[in-house]
Amino acid sequence: MNRRQFLQTAGGGFGGLALSALLSRDSLGATTHFAPRAKRVIQIFCPGGWSQVDTFDYKPELERRAGQPFDPDGKLQFFASKPGNCYPSQWKFRQHGASGRWVSDLFPRLARCVDDMAFIYSMKSTTALHGPGCFLMNTGHTLPGYPSMGSWVTYGLGSESENLPAFVVLPDPRGLPPGGIINWGAGFLPAMHQATTLEANNPDQPIADLFPPKEAKGVSPGTDRAGLEFLEQVNRLHRSGREGNSELEARIAAYEMAARLQLSAPEVTDLSGETALTKQLYALDHPETGPFGRQCLLARRLAERGVRFVQIYCGAENTTANKIRPNWDSHEDIVRDHGYWGEVLDAGASALLIDLKARGLLDDTLVICTSEFGRQPAAQGAGKGRDHNAGAFTSWIAGGGIKAGTGYGATDELGYEAVEKVMHSWELHATALQLLGIDHEKLTWYHNGLEQRLTGFEGKGVIHELIG
Repeated sequence: MNRRQFLQTAGGGFGGLALSALLSRDSLGATTHFAPRAKRVIQIFCPGGWSQVDTFDYKPELERRAGQPFDPDGKLQFFASKPGNCYPSQWKFRQHGASGRWVSDLFPRLARCVDDMAFIYSMKSTTALHGPGCFLMNTGHTLPGYPSMGSWVTYGLGSESENLPAFVVLPDPRGLPPGGIINWGAGFLPAMHQATTLEANNPDQPIADLFPPKEAKGVSPGTDRAGLEFLEQVNRLHRSGREGNSELEARIAAYEMAARLQLSAPEVTDLSGETALTKQLYALDHPETGPFGRQCLLARRLAERGVRFVQIYCGAENTTANKIRPNWDSHEDIVRDHGYWGEVLDAGASALLIDLKARGLLDDTLVICTSEFGRQPAAQGAGKGRDHNAGAFTSWIAGGGIKAGTGYGATDELGYEAVEKVMHSWELHATALQLLGIDHEKLTWYHNGLEQRLTGFEGKGVIHELIG
């Protein structure tokens, strides 16, 4: 019997799963298949479908054909409309950095970070529906019920922190993304690998129901501790004779983690110790970009405290516009909606990259920024918006051993379809796992008669050209 097996057995009613979570802090070297370049992941997800031709994919031919019919023969049908005229970027593109990467004026701050980034211009989805598209980019499948990337990573590597969850999600303050919490669920993996949702802009109650409501006058730290101790005794008694009940063990583990979180969660969300320069970098006082800046700052604080996978959402569920759309889904007015969300993403994401690099964390932190699909290079009908486009979009990655300052793949001359070195979620996930030291073909879980994996069986595997 090895040390791990002995301690799991000796833990008994204390909660074998909780003890496994603690022991997994030193599991990195034991579970990786080769030397990792990255220790952790921060993923920024922009639901709604951002426009590649207005952001990172420069198309001068689209400019030259501005106002001309995109489909003169009238044979094409977009997701929700017939194609209008060619509609070039509404922001000027310029080259930046020593690498000369093209970035539109929508992102003046991120443009200064291009030499730390790698752009994937040839991303492609298998669906133009928001919910399934989000599921595909997060879980590798368009159907709900599969484990998210964060769950797979924590299943493979465990946590580096005993007082914080291994997988944390920071939703947009406006609400959940298309598909909701299924985007970060554990699917058929053990429940301990699902994400903990943290409300970035509620420091008094960052995790729902972690603390008793203020009106509960009879509850104090002392009575709360006594209640937890009594609950542990009841759990021990109930567990006797029910060894192997994973749901019971998961509940015990959850209560034990909750007790630790009552101390660690307020500390990680308390930004009073951050310098004025750091708060200014993330533009925390800005009424529009400040909330996302806070999400990005909390992601850095979580990462440096050992959280393995942090996911940040820049945008919420898709609904009709009030003043703006609540995410990047710019059907009616690309300038209005992308103009707003571009400023939000630009401020927070650039601050995160600059801050990680200054603290020496970017070298072993993989940052991924993506959407579920792209948008059409033609106008949506006679309007000022763009329709969905599953055939082409751009994602970018930074840090964690990537080949910085590079671009991979290409779309056609108008940005309508990925045509060179086409990538899907499967290749992006396989490459990320490779950087974390995991062979994507060996990270499996037996379910429904198959050895399931994050990367499925359709992709091309690791894209080594993106690794430095």
